Amino acid sequence: MNQHCFSVLKFRINPTFFFWIGLLLTSCASLFPPPPGTATPRPPTATPVLSPTPIWFPATETPIPRPLTLPTGTPDWRPGLGNEIRVDNFSDEESWDTFESDDGVASFVDESLVLSAAPEVYLFSLNHDLTLTDFYVEATARVNICRGADEYGLLVRAIPRAYYRFAVACNGEVRAERIAGNERLILHPPYHTGNARGAPSEIRMAVWVFKNEMRFFLNDIYQFSVSDNNLPSGSIGFFVRSAGPTPVTVAFADLALQKLNYSPIATP
Repeated sequence: MNQHCFSVLKFRINPTFFFWIGLLLTSCASLFPPPPGTATPRPPTATPVLSPTPIWFPATETPIPRPLTLPTGTPDWRPGLGNEIRVDNFSDEESWDTFESDDGVASFVDESLVLSAAPEVYLFSLNHDLTLTDFYVEATARVNICRGADEYGLLVRAIPRAYYRFAVACNGEVRAERIAGNERLILHPPYHTGNARGAPSEIRMAVWVFKNEMRFFLNDIYQFSVSDNNLPSGSIGFFVRSAGPTPVTVAFADLALQKLNYSPIATP
């Protein structure tokens, strides 16, 4: 090979030549789309930020156990009921005050003691055969004629001029008081109860008497308690009072008396 050819060959393999050829090919490649089947590179996607995982059943504090509370029963308002002292069917007129006058009538009718007071008259009947200290008494009041403030009820620890009086008014009020001669001391003020009704009606009245405490009941339902030391013993009786222009008539029946075998527990 002559010297001229060698010079040409030397020119062709010069590195600068290959540099320009490569640059030209790269520029032209961007003018033509890639052939089918060739993947087009995509820019990288950002890494997603994770959201907090929801807690569907969050932990709760463990409750502190409370002391066990046992249910309490209904208080026994009539403790110590003992043997029967007497059951009275009102057949012995000698044991009770009976009379008939313009002011009213106290008489025995069909095994009951009927008290009928004229308008604006108060009257009562006592038993003469009993002297009681601690006891329980029950009786049924059959109210025939009674309205508004007219009243009737039980007398306990009674002597002719002094006694405790438990009154039921026909307007639904009940109260307790102590009578001594012409003086009256209210032991429990009047209040309305759903256990008292006007005429005609039938009501079971009761009084539990122990030392200075007395508890009043209507239809076996406790109403109230009172305390008083002035009358330690006496008999029992019934009364009616007309508070207005109309008479009052009540029949008392099924009288029952019981002893009390009661020893109260001292409260510390």
